[in-house]
Amino acid sequence: MYKANRIELADGLLKLHVPGAGFLPDIQPLLRTASTPKSEPKKVLAPASTFLMVPKATEAFPNPSQIPENSPASILPDSRPYADYTESGTIVVISQPAGQSCAVVGGIMAARMQHLGAEGIVVDGRVRDVVALNQSKLPIWSKATSIIGAGAETKFHARNVPVRIGETVVEAGDIIMIDPFENGVVAVPQAKVEALLELLPKLVQADEKVMTDVQQGVSVEEAFRRHRG
Repeated sequence: MYKANRIELADGLLKLHVPGAGFLPDIQPLLRTASTPKSEPKKVLAPASTFLMVPKATEAFPNPSQIPENSPASILPDSRPYADYTESGTIVVISQPAGQSCAVVGGIMAARMQHLGAEGIVVDGRVRDVVALNQSKLPIWSKATSIIGAGAETKFHARNVPVRIGETVVEAGDIIMIDPFENGVVAVPQAKVEALLELLPKLVQADEKVMTDVQQGVSVEEAFRRHRG
């Protein structure tokens, strides 16, 4: 699966009828700065661990959105900051309430997650401390940035619970691929891994044959009929 790209995984998940085709929409790589250490981009593949944030009221943000009724209960064993729960070898997927102005990941949290062995960070929300995040050399992807800290309007609620990003639901243990070459992130449900591994070679071979035909002047319609039918 590692040799596949994000597009091929999403195509396979679409054929397997996975909601959202596993795609995590609007998640982009961290903005590079002049001080960003130079390194070659690479795909990262690892199991997911998840953190769920929920709204809270503060004087600066007194009117938070409501916690969705279907949100899981919080069963955290203590009040540690979420980064202290990071599991080594996982890509951390963080769900932030929609529409918030604050960031949920900054330099300190990223440094802690890196120290504990995170393979990457995917944020359905905002990050800040861009220079510090780039110094970490971790792949960090998010929807946007901010200058406001998380405490302004959000709080850590639960870990390793299902989180929804677009039409895709990510659960702990799902396989996450961060693909800088195709500029996207995809989540493969654990239950679909074997079926996807069986399907991928057939999809790749079919697309290679379609491309060869099209480059030789065959219409897309005919090439699809020959190899994708």
